[in-house]
Amino acid sequence: MTWVWPWQDRNGKFSLLKATIFSAMFLPATWIVWQVQTHQFGPFPLAGMTYWSGVWATAMLLFALAVTPAMTIFRWRYLTVVRRMIGVNALVYSIAHTIVYFALRVWDFGLIANEMVTRLSLILATISLLGLIPLGVTSVDAAVSRMGAEGWARLHNTVYVLTALALIHYLLSPGVYASQYLMSGMFLWLMVWRWLNKRGQGTDPRTLALLALAAGVFTALFEAFWEWLYQDFEFGWVLGQNFDLTFGISAAWYNLVVGLLIALGALLRHAPPPLTAQSKAG
Repeated sequence: MTWVWPWQDRNGKFSLLKATIFSAMFLPATWIVWQVQTHQFGPFPLAGMTYWSGVWATAMLLFALAVTPAMTIFRWRYLTVVRRMIGVNALVYSIAHTIVYFALRVWDFGLIANEMVTRLSLILATISLLGLIPLGVTSVDAAVSRMGAEGWARLHNTVYVLTALALIHYLLSPGVYASQYLMSGMFLWLMVWRWLNKRGQGTDPRTLALLALAAGVFTALFEAFWEWLYQDFEFGWVLGQNFDLTFGISAAWYNLVVGLLIALGALLRHAPPPLTAQSKAG
């Protein structure tokens, strides 16, 4: 088996796209290290490192799931060469997140083991991590040949469930963070889009515009519901904040605007070519 470096295509040639994405995968880790070096995480940097490594691990999973819609809607077929790379990086960040969490608990494996079987948040995180490991191990072409295309696809389709578990783990964290709901709305968009695409509507601008609206409304309602349920905040107050721009741009607005931009991109990318003078005459 010929070894292919992350910045090479399958023929062993340099790929600017793969090299760019591979380099970009280091940016979150570099940012975290910089925050530690500049004391931005305060006197207990491990807490900040644990939080942000987990955020980026979850974000990487969503980025990996976003490759297929980007390929389909914008006709960026060449992105297929980086899909597995992003997925593997999600596993790397998940492992790093776990290691930092161990350090946060001062490597007290008795305490860690107890938390992993008694705290729902950590139970879900453990299941998600253990599920990602075989996906990472089988992310090479040789695994596809050994397992068969159907078996490989069946295994890797579990990424949807594993991503959902990672999101619930994040939602169960003690703090309140806008990115919890931003990612939840994104995940809804990604899952509903797959359902629509199977029905031949994955590139329809009107359908995508409605999906953007649904994702924005879901994000607002879900944030209000979750903070009422989990944080004991008033439902109506949180919901009102989502639509009041004086409080800043909420996760709901972000998901709505990004979704509408995707719909606009689909309109431009899949619009029929303009008729030439010759074709009009014909």
